[in-house]
Amino acid sequence: MSTGEKNTPGEAAKPSPFSRSRCLLSRHESRLFVIDVQEKFVPHLTDGTRLVSNCRFLIEGAKLLGIPLAVTEQNPLKLGATVQELRELLHSPLKKMRFSSAECLQDELTAGDGIRRQIVICGIETHVCVMQTTLDLLSQGWDVYVVADAVQSRYETDRILALDRMASAGVTLVSVESALFEWCETAETAEFRDLSRLVKSQAK
Repeated sequence: MSTGEKNTPGEAAKPSPFSRSRCLLSRHESRLFVIDVQEKFVPHLTDGTRLVSNCRFLIEGAKLLGIPLAVTEQNPLKLGATVQELRELLHSPLKKMRFSSAECLQDELTAGDGIRRQIVICGIETHVCVMQTTLDLLSQGWDVYVVADAVQSRYETDRILALDRMASAGVTLVSVESALFEWCETAETAEFRDLSRLVKSQAK
């Protein structure tokens, strides 16, 4: 269960007399997966610029708070690499042909410091690769969170229907800011000041 610890990234969780809800994200229990935000596909989205901006905001916050990251690319020979704005923040992508990223992400699910039950997902397209990845991971027993303002499709109807379907299946929908502030947890940390600056810069 998540606790009210005040740790720097990489430190083990410390005991606390206050226990948080399991419905809230914890920096010590989360991984962020960035799904297929690729050069040749982003221009066809309903608002690719906003999607990339929100994904970058989420990635920068995750890195600040010590959240492990992984990125996938769907058929990169056809769809290109991850967009430069995100690629410069991420490690080498996992290449795939399946629409679901769940298979190629299996090693990432236990990488580094081991099991983290909360899987947070952003990327494209909501109704194809994001949804199939999400439902596969959910069926494997993970707690899956989709960042609703950091996923998109070419058509808004597809995005809305996919979000509804995922929520009905048991996926938790969150926003970029709600995820980041749940990870941060308290205004007492040094990271909070840096996170606040990120939020203010995003609002411009």
